[in-house]
Amino acid sequence: MAEITAGMVKELREKTDAPMMECKRALTEAAGDINKAEEILRVKLGSKATKAATRITAEGVVGISIAADGKSGAIIEINCETDFVAKNDEFLALTKGCAELIVANNPADIAVLSALPMAGGTVESARTALVGKIGENMSLRRFVRVEAKGKLASYIHGGAKIGVLLDVVGGDEQLGKDLSMHIAASKPKSLDATGVPAELIDTERRVAIEKAKEAGKPEAMIEKIAEGSVQKFLKEVTLLGQVFVKAEDGKQTIEQLLKAKGASVAGFTLFVVGEGMAKRSNDFAAEVAAQAAAAQK
Repeated sequence: MAEITAGMVKELREKTDAPMMECKRALTEAAGDINKAEEILRVKLGSKATKAATRITAEGVVGISIAADGKSGAIIEINCETDFVAKNDEFLALTKGCAELIVANNPADIAVLSALPMAGGTVESARTALVGKIGENMSLRRFVRVEAKGKLASYIHGGAKIGVLLDVVGGDEQLGKDLSMHIAASKPKSLDATGVPAELIDTERRVAIEKAKEAGKPEAMIEKIAEGSVQKFLKEVTLLGQVFVKAEDGKQTIEQLLKAKGASVAGFTLFVVGEGMAKRSNDFAAEVAAQAAAAQK
């Protein structure tokens, strides 16, 4: 039997982007013939998408596309299993392509997006092929398409882990950029108080009441104290109420900034990768060790 060296595995992996252990198995089956091993992988990888489909995809990236006129745009989150794959050029290209398709075709949901044409097939066939090639599950999680009332601005932060798509009416390009960066940093829950879920406000009020009672505040003051806490909370979680991160005096709110610029915000979308999703708890070293042990068996 031909000796399968680390160099051979590395060469095959670079040619195919297949997982390391799959490359080694294919080379062993092909008796060291790299070309034959590549053919074996092409046959086998098609089924890997099915095997990977149940694995958690809480890593990934946010992709944004804006039309040349700045009037329509889209933001999408596509997930994978590891941060390593989130940096893969083909995975990033899939994300970019999907964002552009959303802008051009305005699909109603993920199912419709998945059926749109891409790379000689569909978005779904492109996704499945990439899952097979890389050996890691991937999923299209969510997207939003925007028709701007003003002009769209955007910002991507932290290796595409945070993305902002913003609709600004008036102002200039720098204002759009500054506001997008502010949203990424401060993560407002809504534009103003009307967009904050009632349950969050109710929770804040209950907590404030209990704190006031524990502090021994007079009964007649408790409701007033609670209302003050709620208003403070709303300023912290709404875009217009937040203090601008670049405010020179440390006091200017976004609402005041917009008024000074003669501008307004029609809306924004903020995506944080994996927000609200379960994360993988096993560490990478343990996973590699487990794969090596399985290969020896």
